[in-house]
Amino acid sequence: MAKKSWIERNQRKARTVKKYAALRAELKAKGDYVGLTKLPRDASPVRVVNRCSLTGRRHGYLRKFGCSRLTFREMALSGRIPGVTKASW
Repeated sequence: MAKKSWIERNQRKARTVKKYAALRAELKAKGDYVGLTKLPRDASPVRVVNRCSLTGRRHGYLRKFGCSRLTFREMALSGRIPGVTKASW
């Protein structure tokens, strides 16, 4: 499980991105890159990291399911993800 501070930091970055989204789009459309540099660093959407919704793990993240590969495997094997079955051939 990831540290709570990392999870909170990522949520704070997501809130900052949402707050400055309209202003960033306006500045980009104008081509005002000096104005963009004056915005907070965390206002850039690139700085938000995809994290597992259950454990907070950032590596091995599956976008379709919103969780890490380890959490996905546990949930799939226990039958908590509808439509997912273990392959056999």
